[in-house]
Amino acid sequence: MSDQVFEKLPGVLSFQRGIVITDALLYDEIDGDQQPLYVYRHGIRGTQNVNKKGKGKTSTSGDAARENVSNIQTTDTAKTAPDSTAVIVRFGVRFIDLKNALFACAPSKNDDDDMISALRTSIETFIVRAKGGSGVDEIARRYARNILNGRWLWRNRLIARKITVSVTVEGKVIGEADALSLPLNNFDGYSEPEEAVAKVIAAGLRGQDDAGLTVTARLDFGLQGAIEVFCSQNYLEGKPDGFARSLYCVGVGDHKPQEKTEGIRLMGQAAIRDQKVSNALRTFDTWYPEYAVIGKPIPVEPLGASLDAQRFFRGQKGSPSAFELAKKLNVLDPDSPEGMFMTACLIRGGVYSDGEAKEA
Repeated sequence: MSDQVFEKLPGVLSFQRGIVITDALLYDEIDGDQQPLYVYRHGIRGTQNVNKKGKGKTSTSGDAARENVSNIQTTDTAKTAPDSTAVIVRFGVRFIDLKNALFACAPSKNDDDDMISALRTSIETFIVRAKGGSGVDEIARRYARNILNGRWLWRNRLIARKITVSVTVEGKVIGEADALSLPLNNFDGYSEPEEAVAKVIAAGLRGQDDAGLTVTARLDFGLQGAIEVFCSQNYLEGKPDGFARSLYCVGVGDHKPQEKTEGIRLMGQAAIRDQKVSNALRTFDTWYPEYAVIGKPIPVEPLGASLDAQRFFRGQKGSPSAFELAKKLNVLDPDSPEGMFMTACLIRGGVYSDGEAKEA
């Protein structure tokens, strides 16, 4: 194995995602059957919630100056059916052989061909060593924990009284757990179901098995009735006045949009976007130095980007980014904390050319 450390990354360097994942669809459980849980668009008359001490962009709302107490809005809502006894949320996921991680490694006009060839070899050799080591098993266990603890349910996890998550492969249950009993902030003491799910994930990453996992969560909210649940929210640029939020849904409503005078419009089946699910599943980076103080994992990101904290946790002294680690794969132990972080970044995928990383 070469001990060469590279001074720079090439003009073209990218890795494709090692995880294939679907949207997580929401269903009502009614009399033992599962029916799509829909997003509806409707109008509401709420109250103003503005910081009157602020002005313009510094206030809670740009129109803080007005004294009108009413707040007329159009918004989307996802609610359970009145006779729903539980909510079912389901997605599918499959892990790809790490040997396919490298998508492109090519020179810019200032890059030396020999350097590009040596860097490509360093990546391929690191992947071979990673697949043969124990680090992949730990990464697989961390994915398994975040699947079974229901982290990917986001706000729905917080309001549920009981959550059961089951994982099936080709119709056979390989792991089931009480999601609320599994930890969110540490990764040790894995249960038997977690180990069973991790075994399938690790086999996929090693190219030994390409089986897909079907993940199903059953959420009991402790009461029956029309309860608001939370799917992904769409970003809208230049929202019209009076429009509060747009929720993510798939498919179309079972009828044409109604006239405005009818008030309510069915949009489609509520869903948690695949990107949001993926972000939750890879929230297991406890290898960054500040974890000892903060005590919470962050998503695996090349620069340690955290939307919750609105900051980067990697890239400064003592906390190398994936860009820095990519230059020294020849001397990086894939079973070390930094090596496992780098392997997890390869699974995530992204563009590593000189500049900011973008998800592939």
